[in-house]
Amino acid sequence: MMGVRLSVLSPEDYEKAVAEMLRASRYAPAELQVTHRKVVQGQDGEYEIDVFASFKALGVDFKVLVECKHHKNPVKREVVQILKDRLHSTGSHKGMIFSTAGFQSGAIEYAEAHGIALVQFADGGTSYLTRSVEPVPKPFWVPDFVGWMHRLNEEGRETYSLVSRDDIELIDEFLAGPES
Repeated sequence: MMGVRLSVLSPEDYEKAVAEMLRASRYAPAELQVTHRKVVQGQDGEYEIDVFASFKALGVDFKVLVECKHHKNPVKREVVQILKDRLHSTGSHKGMIFSTAGFQSGAIEYAEAHGIALVQFADGGTSYLTRSVEPVPKPFWVPDFVGWMHRLNEEGRETYSLVSRDDIELIDEFLAGPES
């Protein structure tokens, strides 16, 4: 996917790029399995999940449901609520939503309350700042794509933290933390 711009990335290639980012996790690397478009059985039917991850830790098989939203508008609270319902129905432990357009404040508040990770998928150039009047080419070491994890701080203000294939610690912390 070298050189592919986010604006021309197909929804399927976007989902595959998210799956690749998750595969970079160093949390349970020998056990981590990441699958693009998996059908998962729930108590009330089947769900096609954009990216499904599973791993074993402390003798427990953990399931992670990941939804990828390639939209023009920020993700609404209802989308996070639907993922929360799917987590419950499928007996999954973790939920994540990746979005190309960010998240509305209600979505962030709900996700924070229910332990669901929200990551805005962005062009890797967003992780690199320059102070130049002229356009500067992106350095070779800047990744094609990165994620910006949306969270609330202690004062209830929205914060953004960088995640990428090379800087995946926040994803690792999320996977290792308490269940959703």
